[in-house]
Amino acid sequence: MKKTGAQLAVFALEQIGVKYTFGIPGVHNLELYDELNNSKQIEPVLVTHEGGASFMALGVSCTSDSIGTLMTVPAAGTTNAMSGIGEAFLDGIPMLIISGGTRQDSGRHYQLHQLNQENLVKEITKAYFKIASHNEIIPTIYKAYEIATSGEPGPVFIEIPLEYQMFMGEVDQCFPYAKTFQNPLADHKKIEAAAALLSNAKHPGIYVGWGAANATEALIKIADLLGAPVATTLQGKASFPESHPLHTGFGFGPNATPAGQKAFKKCDAMLAVGVRFSEIGTGSYGVTVPENLIHIDINPQVFDKNYPTKISIEGDAHETLQLLADALEKIKKVKDAEALKLMIKEEKEKYNKEWKEKPLADKVSPGYFFESLSKFTDDDTFFVVDDGSHTYLAAELLPVNKSRHFVSPTDFNCMGFCVPAAIGVKFMNPNNKVVGIVGDGGFLMTCMEILTATTNKKGLVYFVFHDGELGQISQFQKIPFKRKTASIIGNVNIEGVAVACGATYFKMANDAEIDAIMEQAFQEAENEVPVIVDVIIDYTKKTYMTKGVVKVNLARFSFKEKVRFISRAVKRHLFE
Repeated sequence: MKKTGAQLAVFALEQIGVKYTFGIPGVHNLELYDELNNSKQIEPVLVTHEGGASFMALGVSCTSDSIGTLMTVPAAGTTNAMSGIGEAFLDGIPMLIISGGTRQDSGRHYQLHQLNQENLVKEITKAYFKIASHNEIIPTIYKAYEIATSGEPGPVFIEIPLEYQMFMGEVDQCFPYAKTFQNPLADHKKIEAAAALLSNAKHPGIYVGWGAANATEALIKIADLLGAPVATTLQGKASFPESHPLHTGFGFGPNATPAGQKAFKKCDAMLAVGVRFSEIGTGSYGVTVPENLIHIDINPQVFDKNYPTKISIEGDAHETLQLLADALEKIKKVKDAEALKLMIKEEKEKYNKEWKEKPLADKVSPGYFFESLSKFTDDDTFFVVDDGSHTYLAAELLPVNKSRHFVSPTDFNCMGFCVPAAIGVKFMNPNNKVVGIVGDGGFLMTCMEILTATTNKKGLVYFVFHDGELGQISQFQKIPFKRKTASIIGNVNIEGVAVACGATYFKMANDAEIDAIMEQAFQEAENEVPVIVDVIIDYTKKTYMTKGVVKVNLARFSFKEKVRFISRAVKRHLFE
């Protein structure tokens, strides 16, 4: 049987359930795009920049069972896409990158886009494959899919040289995909030991991340059995429902809100699931972790990296936590947590009230904004954020109750994530509300990708927190330096961006306008039009994440360096 490589590649992508590819056609992948046009399952989506394509693919993988897939040209297409690929790699998100490749059969050198792509992407992918025959294409795509989705997920790169795409080649057969991998089973003895340790603890606590996104039901059962507070990482914010009375919020150390700090103050045994104890999640490693740490993760390499474990269990979070819940049920030691629940409820209410002391007439208060946003959205809404001050406001003030419904850049922490990632989410969830919350700095990086949403009739709402600065960085500069070096943004016309991209524009200038503008924005999005809301945000009040990180890092300085830093700040604030 003879087939072109393009035919074989599209067949394989259909078999593994790909619904969309994101990218830009060029001379080295025209055959692939032409074959995609014949597919009844896969729609190729044109983007304005391959960086946007990789973030859209992330949005697909984060909020659906389909794998986000790029279709790019080699060299320039790859380098443009690398921010999103790197984000997928460090955040543990599956992704396929299908790249064209220069011809291997011509004997020519210095071809257009000729570059060693393996060297280029080896640090930000789980695996790289370069096709060397027609017979390799289908099994390679299947293998790449399994690598991308098994263990700790991540991106896999496949390069298909142009001659294989264009020309016919003899192949044995076009065979359907059949799953061949299985994640390792958890050690039952370790699970029993973990159950005993947790049930005997006086103040157990639970800390969950993105790796536990598919295990929410088991987590709820374990929390209820233990009467244990539950804190999350930023990326894992939605892995445990905010509406549950044992949910404390993002973090449990100095970077956490009072509910989290108080609930975990006496924690003597911790169950950590699908977390890495990374810099963001721990507020610059400012948390205190108990000696009795039980760490569950699919990737054994994360154990004991930053905090030593008492028991480490390699395994899929969903399967392992179900076994742990069963083991805890057999012990029959359910704890009364009513006092803890009341404290958490009161502290949350008190903290939210702090953000709504007095309505502002010249800016938008974060407290009133997120209160209103909750009124105009529901549990099925997907929220996508970027990197910046708004990220931690959302982490602390935005309630999210469904797993995978809060999507953020995390360990790679790339600005420009929100706008295209939200579009990817909307492609896979057309009947759900999709909300993007982004700072003006991050918005400027990828805002023209909204044209992709307009072209494809995707009605989603972007709230651009507009303060004219790189807010998070300028905050970190202002206190110690009394200067904002290279963190002031030019006077951008957000409405002009909306006009250029065919989006509807609204301006939200103060607290009195919040509800009315929000209602109009969501109504307009129902007409399959992207909406940009220019929010004149007030960043005066600092989040606990910001305050906690500053406090933790300053405490690590030597006495001499503390004196130098504090003296410099005092002198500048008094005399400059």
